[in-house]
Amino acid sequence: MTWLDGNGRNAARLGDRLREKLAGDEIVRAPGTHNALAAMIAKEAGFETLYISGGAVTASLGLPDLGVISMEELCATVRTVSRTTDLPLIVDGDTGYGGVLNAMRLVKELELAGAAAVHIEDQLLPKKCGHLNDKRLVEPEEAAQKIAAAKQASADLVIIARTDAAGVEGLDAAIERANLYHEAGADVSFPDGLPSKEDHVEFAKRVPGWKMANMTEYGRTPFFTGREFQDMGFDIVIWPATSMRAAAVVFKDLYGHIRDQDGTEGFMDRVMSRAEQYDTLRYYDYEALDANVARTVMPEVGK
Repeated sequence: MTWLDGNGRNAARLGDRLREKLAGDEIVRAPGTHNALAAMIAKEAGFETLYISGGAVTASLGLPDLGVISMEELCATVRTVSRTTDLPLIVDGDTGYGGVLNAMRLVKELELAGAAAVHIEDQLLPKKCGHLNDKRLVEPEEAAQKIAAAKQASADLVIIARTDAAGVEGLDAAIERANLYHEAGADVSFPDGLPSKEDHVEFAKRVPGWKMANMTEYGRTPFFTGREFQDMGFDIVIWPATSMRAAAVVFKDLYGHIRDQDGTEGFMDRVMSRAEQYDTLRYYDYEALDANVARTVMPEVGK
């Protein structure tokens, strides 16, 4: 099966597929996939939900995570990942790319691109990773209006309200904001940058509905497993930028090896073989499809 012929693709709406998973007994585990190839490999590993990080997409474009990429650059990545995996995608929508109307447009564009969910945060531009210092927040009511508008625009997309207030105003403020956003229509609450198990448990206890946790590296949150987040009361866990960081290390090692050894001999045990690459990309399915179409005899005009 290839995405060109559409055979075997799940006809159910992607947002509904994610809601079904959220209603299950197991936490939804969504590793970050910064491009379509990474996403296909994650699917091969058995993951059924994927995450697209704005920071990882931005880094892949050679830019810092300061809200400088465009909506179309984000949607382009979503389209390629969606068409090659047919899995529910949770997408980082940053601040919604502007005001209320921009957030509504983002929802519609992501639905067209093949996303299942988007999270929108309550920061001012230039925004930062939720685990960094010196973030600036919009007023809670303004953020709630944006969430309400996103929910109104959604035909299927799951709306996730992210708050970065814990590292700026404290846990109680983050909980108060999350409850306000929940009342505005958020399907999922996402407190970023919580520094302890106790904070996660307290947040989950005091905020209704589904909750999402961020297991990023080098941040404020200690390492927890998916099971531990589930025990704390969370329903989704993401590992947002690890795929990009892991790939970057291999790039550094590869280019250093070529520079020092004047070639790639001696490095091949660290790369995907051609056979593995073709299997992942379903090369032979595409080749068979092309051959089948090429054999098709079209009727002559007028007969």
